[in-house]
Amino acid sequence: MNIVVLDGYTLNPGDLTWDELSALGTLTVYERTATEDIVKRAAGADVVLTNKTPLSAETIGQLQDLKYIGVLATGYNIVNIEAAAKQGIIVTNVPDYSTFSVVQLVFAFLLERCHHVKEHSDAVHSGRWSAGPDFMFSLHPLYELSGKTMGIIGFGQIGQQVARAASAFGMDICVHTRTPKQAAGLEHVRFVSVDELFAQSDIVTLHCPLTDETAGIVSSRTLELMKPSAFIINTARGGHIVEQDLADALRRGQIAGAALDVLSVEPPPANHPLLDTPNCYITPHIGWATVDARQRLMSIASANLRSFMEGNAVNRV
Repeated sequence: MNIVVLDGYTLNPGDLTWDELSALGTLTVYERTATEDIVKRAAGADVVLTNKTPLSAETIGQLQDLKYIGVLATGYNIVNIEAAAKQGIIVTNVPDYSTFSVVQLVFAFLLERCHHVKEHSDAVHSGRWSAGPDFMFSLHPLYELSGKTMGIIGFGQIGQQVARAASAFGMDICVHTRTPKQAAGLEHVRFVSVDELFAQSDIVTLHCPLTDETAGIVSSRTLELMKPSAFIINTARGGHIVEQDLADALRRGQIAGAALDVLSVEPPPANHPLLDTPNCYITPHIGWATVDARQRLMSIASANLRSFMEGNAVNRV
């Protein structure tokens, strides 16, 4: 098998090995591939692996030797599935590899919001505690999560694990999902309409796929339903939020804050409306990127390809 990885840097910036994949054939890894270079680099490949490098119908049509496309992620919208199917090309993805890493980031955002750990630590190191008259000081009001209501939009593996973690903190949980169903240990979760969720929640966190229904689900209309003390978290897809509406709401103090690991354009332009917005944490799409999650992704992607080569394709999309 001639195997080409189009954009290997994000999966493996140098702290993992490609041994599992190289054992399956002749492996060529490119750190990044511009759109105009895809066909040249993938020419003659039996297998192409991609994370965010798009494979359009036109591109796929020029790769006549291609038999298999492995998406190095869960979302696979960067591949034209219909064009691949017409050419008899198998497409697979890697589900559920980053669940616990994403849950960690959700609560990293939340706990930073509750305690402002970095800001307090910086103040201590600058001498403010040493110079103070009291045994303690705080720069902001501090909050407990216990008793607060977390609203979760989407109730797949990540949404369910967020709910379990929130339960451990003593939070009440409401969920909006297109397919409400109980999950083990989460029988106490309330399923509500989207408007009820925005109105009732102290924290809204997004864990749904980007569809016509969920695109722009956070907008001026739903933001107006939220409590002034509410906080919104997005570790799913940037397109869930009308970003200018969120920026306007934060500047007005309409809600208390937001934490975003994803934006509609990545990397964002320098004039993105949220980059200079108060009370808005933004991280560079790192929720999936722990060493543990990336190693899991590498292993599952390799297992997907091995199963295909053995005639039993798994994780097909």
